[in-house]
Amino acid sequence: MKKLIYLLAISASLAMQSCKNNSESSTNNSDSTANAVNNKKKQIMEKRIINPWDYQDNFGYVQAVEIKNPQGTLYCAGQAALNAEGQPSSADMPGQLTQSLENLEIVIAKSGYNCKDIVRLNFYTTSVPELLACWKIFTDWAARHDVKQASTMLEVKGLFIESLKVEIEATVVK
Repeated sequence: MKKLIYLLAISASLAMQSCKNNSESSTNNSDSTANAVNNKKKQIMEKRIINPWDYQDNFGYVQAVEIKNPQGTLYCAGQAALNAEGQPSSADMPGQLTQSLENLEIVIAKSGYNCKDIVRLNFYTTSVPELLACWKIFTDWAARHDVKQASTMLEVKGLFIESLKVEIEATVVK
């Protein structure tokens, strides 16, 4: 009987020691996880521009953008020349391009991001020649905000409201 009680006491002691070790291990794992999260927060996003050629510089875009250590990604819906009440503009292409860029700035700022962190812009237009004729509006805007992004421009038959001429879709990373 004494041997049985002795064995039970040893078994209980070992079980308690095992629980203590598991608890310490769990605490250490939690600390490791917290440290990994804190280290990730301390990392700064790196943005690398890839341009094997020079011709795209004249058009205000880059061939590729690589992002390392992102903290967040914002996918912006297409921004067109609509006022704050959602009424479409009937302005010409330069006016609509300006309003679309202003609307994009508002969405990005309200989301807590910066225009300089735009990595992709897609342009949808009802007339590529008309848009290119006022393209300096965009290149000046991009230079002012230090935007260097990959881009695609597509001519479409129409946008969601007949009077609209241009819509700009963005991806922003911080």
